[in-house]
Amino acid sequence: MDDMLALVAPQEESRLSLPVLVGREGESARRRFLEFFTVHIRNLNTRAAYTHAAELFLSWCEASGISELRAIQPVHVAGYIEQLQKERSAPTVKQHLACLRMLFDWLVTGQVMPSNPAHSVRGPRHSVTKGATPVISSEEARDLLDSMDETSVVRLRDRALVAVMAFTFARVSAVVDLKVEDYYPQSKRWWLRLREKNGKVNQMPCHHKLEAYLDAYIAAAGIREDKKGRAPRSRGWTTST
Repeated sequence: MDDMLALVAPQEESRLSLPVLVGREGESARRRFLEFFTVHIRNLNTRAAYTHAAELFLSWCEASGISELRAIQPVHVAGYIEQLQKERSAPTVKQHLACLRMLFDWLVTGQVMPSNPAHSVRGPRHSVTKGATPVISSEEARDLLDSMDETSVVRLRDRALVAVMAFTFARVSAVVDLKVEDYYPQSKRWWLRLREKNGKVNQMPCHHKLEAYLDAYIAAAGIREDKKGRAPRSRGWTTST
């Protein structure tokens, strides 16, 4: 059990002490509770935040005289959330409530609790208004690319990178991580292989204008045969080995 506890959070100071209410429920309930954090929650930051939220709520329940998990009712969760709103920001309160809903769902499906007491509890209202990200038109993109001169390898590189983003809408991180081999022929077209977030790989045919910009840069840089090397390179690069 101590080994499982150590898996709950990456930092020693945020290790989860098994709450008293959970400890009273027996080995099956204790294991199910720990599995929520070690198996169900994969993101380390979310795991640490949810661990803290669960500890706070169950400690509050214990201090309020609740002696077992099955005794927790929606009114208890609502009372805790109302109290928390006086001390924490709305996004934090919403995160705590989300944790409780997920945790109790996990315990219900594990037959530790008969129902989810947090399911019907409403959190605070919180909205954020964000301005729309401006998107340039195709004419503006064309004018921008046409205005970039061809007097040096660096400027050819910059034009090629801007063209990749304009024609593929790829993230900047995916574009700067391109390797030479990620621009490759297939049938009668040239294709790009882009590695996006969460391991997602996008492969798409190139627009003929994008082909022209990439070909001009790769030819001027002399990197066509350096398949494993990065496509966008700084001055003074060396080919990969």
